[in-house]
Amino acid sequence: MIISTKHKFIFAAVPKTGTHSVRRALREHMGPDDLEQVRLFEEKKFPWPELANLGHGHITLAQVRPFVGEESFQSAFKFAFVRNPFDRFVSYCAFMTREIGAFDRDPKGVMRHMLFRAPPMQHILFQPQFWFVADQKGELLSDAIGRVEEMQQSYDTICARIGIPSKELEKANSSRHGDYRQYYDQQLIDGVARLYGKDLSLFGYDF
Repeated sequence: MIISTKHKFIFAAVPKTGTHSVRRALREHMGPDDLEQVRLFEEKKFPWPELANLGHGHITLAQVRPFVGEESFQSAFKFAFVRNPFDRFVSYCAFMTREIGAFDRDPKGVMRHMLFRAPPMQHILFQPQFWFVADQKGELLSDAIGRVEEMQQSYDTICARIGIPSKELEKANSSRHGDYRQYYDQQLIDGVARLYGKDLSLFGYDF
């Protein structure tokens, strides 16, 4: 997450949505009083122990709200990026098994394991995307939602809104896999649809 008092925005870093590419671009415009929490590639922490001790930078808008104060929260431009849940799930499986190459050898086996046998429900990267940008009632707290499928265009639009120059986004921390559709059968489609149903309906995605 990045909190900019200079440009009055809050960027919520939804896992597996190109967040490190966006972070790198936004850092060029951060002021001396701006804050970031991140762990991968470099480590920065918020000044609030409750959030700093989480050990990652994928903080939800609901989590940060009481720390920045209601007036600052409401006046800040809050944004995030989302991704087709079917594509995001493939990326998660490939990323989590990259060191042993399990996804390359048996992608459907890894996907079934993650979905049906031992779903890592507490892992931050496995959480549904709406959780990072909505309140407890499921209502969006963000002012804008960019899409990974049109990443550069979304980023350009967000930059225009917060008043900073845009730039071409670099790829960072991407996992290796092909088009997500090739990895699915109907059982896997149904499993992801159940797990991430809220994301599908809220952000307008389908298989």
